[in-house]
Amino acid sequence: MKWLLSVLVFWLLGGGSLLARPRYWDADYDSLARTLPQQRTDTARLRTLAHLIDLHPTSAAALPLLDQLLGLNAQLHRFDARPYRRLRAGVALWQQGTADAAALDTLQAAVASFDQAGRPMPWLLIDLVMVFNRLNRMADRKAYYEEKLGYYRLRANAENTAACYISQGGYYRRMGDYNRTLNCLLRGADLALGFSRTLYVRELLVAGAVYADWGNRAKAVQYLRRALALPEFRRVEGLNRVFTFLALSRLYAEEGRGPDALRAADSALLTAVPEPYEQQMGRAYALVQKAAVLVQTKAVAAAEPLLRRAQQLDDSLHLPMSGKPGEFELDATWARYYQARGDYANAERHLRRAYQKATAARLDKLRPKYLQQLAAFYDARGNPAAAQAYSRAYIALTDKFDAAQNTFHVAQYESERVEQAQSAQIARLGQAQAVQAVRLRAGQRLLLGALLAVLLVSGLGVLIYRQLQVNRRTLEQLRQTQSQLVQAEKMAFLGELTAGIAHELQNPLNFMKNFAEVSTDLVDDIHGERAEADRDGGLEKEILIGLKQNLQQISQHGQRASSIIKDMLEHSRSGTGQRQPTDLNALAGESLALAYEGLRAKDKDFDATLATDFDPRVGTVAVVTHDMGRVLLNLCTNALYAVRERQQQAAALAAGDLAEAPYEPTVTVSTVRPAGQPVEIRVRDNGTGIPEGVRDKVFQPFFTTKPAGEGTGLGLSLSHDIVTKGHGGTLTVESREGQGTEFTIRLPAPEKPR
Repeated sequence: MKWLLSVLVFWLLGGGSLLARPRYWDADYDSLARTLPQQRTDTARLRTLAHLIDLHPTSAAALPLLDQLLGLNAQLHRFDARPYRRLRAGVALWQQGTADAAALDTLQAAVASFDQAGRPMPWLLIDLVMVFNRLNRMADRKAYYEEKLGYYRLRANAENTAACYISQGGYYRRMGDYNRTLNCLLRGADLALGFSRTLYVRELLVAGAVYADWGNRAKAVQYLRRALALPEFRRVEGLNRVFTFLALSRLYAEEGRGPDALRAADSALLTAVPEPYEQQMGRAYALVQKAAVLVQTKAVAAAEPLLRRAQQLDDSLHLPMSGKPGEFELDATWARYYQARGDYANAERHLRRAYQKATAARLDKLRPKYLQQLAAFYDARGNPAAAQAYSRAYIALTDKFDAAQNTFHVAQYESERVEQAQSAQIARLGQAQAVQAVRLRAGQRLLLGALLAVLLVSGLGVLIYRQLQVNRRTLEQLRQTQSQLVQAEKMAFLGELTAGIAHELQNPLNFMKNFAEVSTDLVDDIHGERAEADRDGGLEKEILIGLKQNLQQISQHGQRASSIIKDMLEHSRSGTGQRQPTDLNALAGESLALAYEGLRAKDKDFDATLATDFDPRVGTVAVVTHDMGRVLLNLCTNALYAVRERQQQAAALAAGDLAEAPYEPTVTVSTVRPAGQPVEIRVRDNGTGIPEGVRDKVFQPFFTTKPAGEGTGLGLSLSHDIVTKGHGGTLTVESREGQGTEFTIRLPAPEKPR
């Protein structure tokens, strides 16, 4: 016994190791609360809030948690909020301390709402006991939990059924009916084993303490040893931990081990309890127990300050005589203190008050003990009449209890469990024999089936092998066909590209050939004229002028052929440069000015309005500066060309008195960098626009909307490849014929740090 209690204290003080992983109802509340701010999604945060409330539904921290849960659920609409609203209202009333009746009604309504929602709330049912106790409504408490027990058993709700059994066990313990107490506690513990091993261990400890109160020390040791063997033993905390230390202190005191009893009481005083009210309650209970041990060990003077501090806590908190840490026997301990001091008047006053409080609280567990102490007190003081009266009351009360309990002080449920175990073993043996016979018959059938299966599998194996060979040949044919199709597609693309190049080069070469032939004829004419004596000087001059014009045309078309070849080379080299941070606003402005000056050099009469709208947030973007400058220059040149064409058309209409309104050619370049979006560069003009029928072809190589000889058809194709392939962006066009065109470049760029 001494070894067991010593090891028990070691485990409670932190020894041992936690081997089992906690499940939902065994989760560590503090660890779970620390994870709440780390939840990344609202759904995970809502789930964590519900878990915290399930574990401690009536604690001081429950109100802010309930407020967070209700607010978040109002946004997500994940579950019915009515049970949690009623729970919040009930907890608020309970914590006021002056509206216990209203709190009880509201919390019972919350339990009913959770029942309708099908959500177990075992800790709410267990905590509800304290409200019944504060109101001293023992009969209502018994009736309520009996009704709920039937309801939950019918619906196989193991969590709430266990909570009802445990609550009923506490009721019968107050009444001094240890048999029913243990029946309920052990049933609840067996159910708790299926969902919360921590609760299971706690009820084993309570069962051990009840057996000790009942006088069956062997059973008390048995349940304490069983609790000690479980890894969840060290998870006992809070007031349940205080209860365990106080139970140990009482056991040590009964064995006459005063130092061990004092150490256990000190451990109860040092136990951390999160709730402030429960912390003070546990402290008061521990002070009374330590004072009782000091009085028992004749250290009476040291007990007085402890009792006075406990009295102050009782006066301020109005502590109940029975709570989570056990029984609060402050007056009885005062009586023993005064009796040890020889102050019999105060001893009598406190002892009578202890009996009156136990009677008023309907705490029948303590009444026989106090009656016995009163009878002994009056007998020692020479008052036989009072002693006899209290003795008769004691005998009547104990006879009443003994009639309801067996004399062996063993819970009836334990006998039922032994019988159930024996019946289950017999049933298992019968089932094992039947199963063995079935297995023999099944084995024979399986053997025959296995032979058939082997034959079937062999046949299937042959078929599968043949099919595999066919599939391999088919796959090889498909691969060859695929290679041929890819090669054919490549050759078709190469043919199309070659045809485009040949077509584009053929035009300037034909012009050059024709002009060369005409020039040859003109030279021949000059030689003929010179052979004649009366040659015409004016004709010779005219021939020379024509020859000069032909040479100019040959030069222009030669430059056009060279331009086509140059663009093709640029096309093949696009996207090979290194990206570097570039000020896109400055690059766009420079490209617009350069394009305008280039067109003005060819047509000095051309004039247009250049507008810019640059977003300062664009800043620098990593691009191939040379390539992106080529794209912007090409787009700006095309835009200026389009407005010049429309300007010329407007001038022609004005000459024929057909103009509708003055036309002002305008080209606008703008940039924008929306938050979290790609950088955009827009080049917009109010020129001739692009016909809808050819709008989808503008990015194809060698396609151009310009007249023959004025464009290679490679500018937009090259720009599109630079933006999409070289920079991973997009180049799109929007146009309305006769109104204008807008090209939009979108470049991916990481968001700038703030």
